[in-house]
Formats: sequence, structure tokens, C-alpha cells
Amino acid sequence: MKTHLNLATSDLEKSVAFYSALLGAKPAKVLPDYALFITEQPGLELALDLRASVDVGSDAHYGVYVETVADVDTAIARLEAADLVASIEREETCCYANQSKVWAIDPEGRRWEVYTVHEDTDEKIDAETSCCSSEQADRSCCVA
Repeated sequence: MKTHLNLATSDLEKSVAFYSALLGAKPAKVLPDYALFITEQPGLELALDLRASVDVGSDAHYGVYVETVADVDTAIARLEAADLVASIEREETCCYANQSKVWAIDPEGRRWEVYTVHEDTDEKIDAETSCCSSEQADRSCCVA
């Protein structure tokens, strides 16, 4: 089973570069107005459609769950090499779980996290959490 996402972009070249770094994969297909990524880990078919303008909502974010902190570190290295890291969180409580993650923002402003969960928690956030802090809230981490 794979998830399919189709995202609009106003700059196909920049979006292909971003998603290549985020997913650690090259697109299976690239045309002047379209690109398609097909990955096994995560099980995803991601289509990018070139549009004159894009309206990205501010109340969502996207994520790729990975099994280990080492997998998060691999994503950090890949995203740092592409100069795409927005922030890194280590063992922070956010969204009722203690997590480590890296955030990146695509060319249209969509927030993506690559994360692993260390354990579930009874608290949504803790005092040291940057994920759901007021300066992050406008970027829709996990604010209800």
C-alpha cells in the first residue's frame, strides 16, 4: 500500500530539488509541467503539478515517520547538505509523544517533518518544547 499525494507548485525545479532531498530519492518521471516520485520507504507516490499560482493552507503540516533516531540523523544530514533544515528537535514532547525530528519547508511554504517517536506521553507539550511554542504556532505544528 502506498499513499498518493498531488501537490501544486509554482516552481517545479525547486520543488523537485526539495522533495529529492526530503525523500532521499529522484523522481521517476519529470516533464515540463509534472514530476512523479515513487518511493518504497515511505510508501508514497508524490505528484507535483506546475501551476501559475498555489494556495497553501496554513493549518496543516506533513510528516514522514522513520523507525530510529539514526534515520532522523540521516534525514538531517541529507537536508543540511541541501540547505533545507528549518529546525531540529531532540527528545521534545509534542503532540502527546516524546519525539526527535527535523523540519523543512517546501518552496510553497508547506512544513514537513521527518520524525521518530521515543514514547507516548500524557502531555501534549512540555515547557521546553519548541514544536508547539507560540512562535511555531503560526506554522501549524500540532496546535489544535
